[in-house]
Amino acid sequence: MLRWGIFGTGFISHAMLSAIRDSDISTVAMLCGRNEAALSDLSTQYSIKHTTTDQAELFANPDVDVIYIALPNHLHRAATEAAMAAGKPVLCEKSLTTTMADAEALVASVRIANIFFAEGLMYLAHPFMQQLVTVLRDPSVGELRSISGFYAADIWKVVNPAGGGTLYNLGCYPASLLQLVVQTMCGEEAFAQRALAAHGNIGKDGTLQDASISVRFDNGVLANLHSTDGHGMAHAFTIVTTKGTLRFATHPWLPEAGENRMIWQPYDGPARDIVVETKHDAFYHQTKMVERALATGAKEASRPSPRLSDSLEIMQFLTDWEAAALTKDSPQ
Repeated sequence: MLRWGIFGTGFISHAMLSAIRDSDISTVAMLCGRNEAALSDLSTQYSIKHTTTDQAELFANPDVDVIYIALPNHLHRAATEAAMAAGKPVLCEKSLTTTMADAEALVASVRIANIFFAEGLMYLAHPFMQQLVTVLRDPSVGELRSISGFYAADIWKVVNPAGGGTLYNLGCYPASLLQLVVQTMCGEEAFAQRALAAHGNIGKDGTLQDASISVRFDNGVLANLHSTDGHGMAHAFTIVTTKGTLRFATHPWLPEAGENRMIWQPYDGPARDIVVETKHDAFYHQTKMVERALATGAKEASRPSPRLSDSLEIMQFLTDWEAAALTKDSPQ
């Protein structure tokens, strides 16, 4: 039985606690949080006997095998470093951090500890994404030419402004999916070879609330992404190739239990539905990914889930996007 320590009592912890409860080989050994009322509510709802407000107690607990960090983005570095120093494997919520300096320090602590770490981009662990990779590797799909995507959700009132705003709350999803597609169709090095231009608007909480980016990769592939946490609840992601278009008909970043669907529309034939059906949501599949990795002694996730190098590359993209969006002299 894999024994989890949960660090954080926000809404995202509910999703992981439910996923762990649904697994037959995982359990929650301890719950840690600073908000005593939320800690009490969670422990009662999920029948967790052991709780603490002291992170040192959580990390030192010999009955905890792996830590799930569910804190705001700006706290990920310190929590990960402390967990690594205590010898605990970590699943840390996205985004990795909010600055490249913090991201590089976090990654350095993981490499020194030489134990398992994965960033919690949970949707990438869902079978829907493995099917996407399979489709993109099929030569009949053609060569990649462009990608467009957006994610809009009116969540700015409920997220911590110190977490970095829309790019680190929502933009990380289309950015990480863009990376997966470009890597799969163009090679491991292609995503980092790019030029970009970006624009943005500052919201009432002082963070970047709306942000768009236009990218030209050195191989000629084009991409346009948009992220906002100031309005709406909408999403889209379309991949254009020399043979047709592939678009997500269901939510790419919240794949659910049941049917998840893409539509392949070739230029010279009828459209084809690509359906992936599963009994569980993305958080459950992320839990199973960690279970498999730790059972085999892996130090990181395997694709489609983000490897350590992938998480660092996504952070570079997000920080470049942020810098360009906040600079009047875009493009850069």
